[in-house]
Order: sequence, then C-alpha cells, then structure tokens
Amino acid sequence: MLSYGIWPNKFTYPFVLKACAGIGELKLGQTVHGSVVKLGFDDDSHVLNTMVHMYCCCDGGVEYGRKVFDEMRNWDSVGWSAMIGGYVRWGLSSEAVGLFREMQVVGVEPDEVTMVCLLSACIDLGALELGKWLEAYIERENVPKSAVLWNALIDMFAKCGDVDKALSLFRSMSQRNIVSWTSVIDGMAMHGRGTEAVSLFEEMKKDGVVPDDVSFIGLLTACSHSALVEQGKGYFYSMTKEFGISPKIEHYGCMVDLLCRAGHVQEALDFVQRMPIKPNPVIWRTLINACRAHGELTIGEKITKELIKYEPMHDSNYVMLSNIYAKMFSWEKKTMIREVMAKKGMRKVPGSTMIELYNEIYEFVSGDKSHSEYKIIHQMVDDIGKEIRKAGFVASTSEVLLDIDEEDKEGAVNRHSEKLAIAFALMKTPPGTPIRIVKNLRVCEDCHSATKFISKTYKREILVRDRNRFHRFIDGVCSCKDFW
Repeated sequence: MLSYGIWPNKFTYPFVLKACAGIGELKLGQTVHGSVVKLGFDDDSHVLNTMVHMYCCCDGGVEYGRKVFDEMRNWDSVGWSAMIGGYVRWGLSSEAVGLFREMQVVGVEPDEVTMVCLLSACIDLGALELGKWLEAYIERENVPKSAVLWNALIDMFAKCGDVDKALSLFRSMSQRNIVSWTSVIDGMAMHGRGTEAVSLFEEMKKDGVVPDDVSFIGLLTACSHSALVEQGKGYFYSMTKEFGISPKIEHYGCMVDLLCRAGHVQEALDFVQRMPIKPNPVIWRTLINACRAHGELTIGEKITKELIKYEPMHDSNYVMLSNIYAKMFSWEKKTMIREVMAKKGMRKVPGSTMIELYNEIYEFVSGDKSHSEYKIIHQMVDDIGKEIRKAGFVASTSEVLLDIDEEDKEGAVNRHSEKLAIAFALMKTPPGTPIRIVKNLRVCEDCHSATKFISKTYKREILVRDRNRFHRFIDGVCSCKDFW
C-alpha cells in the first residue's frame, strides 16, 4: 500500500493494530504507533482504543498501553474495557479492579465487555464479595445479559466458592449453550461434587446438547476429584465410541490423574505406555507426584531424572526430585539438587494465599513478615496451634524438606501462608463468619489437617481454593474426603 504511494487513514490503522495484536508483535505495533503519531491520527478515539488493545495483547506491552490510555483526551467504555481486559490478561487483576473504581469516579458507564473482564479478575483474586457486587450492579444498571455474560457469572460464582449460586443462575437461564453446561460441570468438579457433575452431563445429553472435547475435560476432572474411577473410564472410552471425539492430550492427562489420585499407580504407568500420543510433561509430573505420595520412590526418581533431561530449565522438576530424596531421607542428594538449582538461578515458587475482607484483598506468603501486624498474626497462629492440639491435632512434618529436628519442622509448617491467612481472618471477623481463602499451590497435608481442626474448634466454615480444587471445611470434615 505504501509502496504504491497510498497513505493510511484513521480507518486503516485499527485493522493494522488488530493484526499486530493477533500475532503479539510488540515492536511492529510500536512502529505502527509511530506512524499514527507522524500522520496526526493520535487524537482519534477509535485508533487509540485499538492501540491500547494492541499493547495489552503483547507480552511486555501493558505499560505502554496504560501510557496511551492515560494520555487519551476522550475516554469511552471501549478504551476502559481494553485496559481493564489487558490487566486481567496478564494476571494484574488488582490493577484491573483499581482501574474500574477510577472508571466509576469519572462517570463512564461500563459495558458487557467490562463486566466480563472484571468477573475474570474476581476469579483470579478469589473475590466473591466483589463478584456479588458486580452481579448486583448488572441487575441495578440493567446491563444487557447475553449468554457470554451469563456464563461469566456462572464461572465466577463457581470458581469463587459459591457453586450453589452458580447452579441457581444456570437453572434460571432461558437459553443455555455448551459453554453454560461446561461451566457448571467444571464448577461441580472443582468442588468435589462429582456425582452432581455426572448427573448434569447426562441431563445435558437429554437436553439435546452434544458434548464437545472441552465438556469431557470437565466431566473427567469431576470423576478424578471424586474417585469415580470406573465411571471415568467409561466416559473416556465413550468419547470415541459414542461421540466420535478423538481424545486429546488433556483427556489422557485427566485419565492419568484419575488413576493416580485413586492410588492405581501401576495402572497409570501402563496407561501412559499404551497412549497413542506422546505424554507431555504435565502427565509425567502427575505420575511423579503419585509415585511420591504412594511410596513408589524409585520409579518416581527414574521418571524425574528423565524429565529433567527433557526440561533442564524447568524448576519444578528439580523441586520434585528434591522432594523424592527428602522422602527417601537422602539428604546429601537433596542438598546436591538444591545446589544445582542455585547455580542455574532457580528457586522454588513460594506458597501464597489471598483473602478478601471488607472489600480489600490481602496476600500472605509462607513465613510472611511484611504485614504491619505480622507479630500479632504469628502469635495468633501459635495460639491456634495450642487450641487445636488440645483437640487432638498432631502436626504432619513429612512434607518439610529439611534435615532438621521434628520440633523445628513443626515450626516451619506453622508459618505456611494459608495458616497466616486463616489466623488473620479469625482476628478480623466476627465469630461464625465463613472464611474463604485462595492458595496458589496445592494445600499440604499438615495445613489440610490443621484446617479441619480449626473449623471444628473455632466453629467456622472455611473454604480453601488451592491449585487443584476447592476444600470446604465444616465441623472438622473436608468436602474432598481427604482425597486431593
């Protein structure tokens, strides 16, 4: 176009910027940005909104997008939605919520896209109260509820801990699509309500909705999280026989997870050997964790060493091998692995837990001393420990990967991030108030056991969302039935 002497106009640039966004080319997008300024189209709102979107789609471009956004003279809901969506895309959900609050101050009305982005931010933060407020706002301001917005609400409530509300919204929909069914099935799966997920799947088929490969992932996950081994196997093989869907790597991964969680490690190994497609690292890591959990340490060591050869710079592989050596009490080998990680500049991802209280999000990391009240919080953790030990709690130190005395190990697990968050909630909320927290990693055995005792001793319902699923603790019992 330029070679023919034809100059772009304000209608041309949005298409070019969308193309840059589609391929994630930051440098090319910056070049186009320069051309926009040079030709004087940097005061056109449509061009600038598309530019914000472009930057927010590119790795490392969010800061540039915010700079363009801040310099805009005329803001509309499209620009705000683009910037909020960019924050959510790159995991900056707190910034997305903060920008929405600025949007309200300046009086710009959010649209459906804004609401969907914010509901995704709620999921990331585990911010159920904010999600409830957004639902009320949607009703109060008569924001049109398309299927996309309905599904986003269902997904938010399910993933923020109120799966019954998600089911209620699902039931109130006049028209449901495959995404609606999959969202509610996924929600049941995360909460360990596998039987209900299976019933919903069967209801979906009776309703004439043909399951797709994504809905089968939710169904198989539900079977895995509820130890429905035989049903899971039946549904897996029905994919091809009944629906003509060829299983993908994700479905094979669900099957390996199903067998491993049920303790069928050898059957899982045999299943992997028979797979028609090459197992990915996620499947191998599932097997390794199962080997560690069920005492097949030699097999786990062998698989992990092979995985390290395949992924020499993936830190979690070294952590898993270190964990296996700790289980074997091979402290010299464990230390050697940690030294290799240090030389490669790798470090274990720290455990962190978020909690929403009174419209604020608080985050704690293991051993956290950054909070202004950390001394009081740590004292509360110690007080909780004394109370639950009176009730019969015994600390589990098997997952503390250090060659130290048992007393020191108990001190280490006592500062895990979820315990700090729960202690903070007990300090700050009235008796009987439910507690909801979000953990970035799988909850450890000691914290899981301690939380059961805390729920009974302090008479609190405690909902924990970890990397794998939800745990609802009521009166000393967890909804996962100690299967996670």
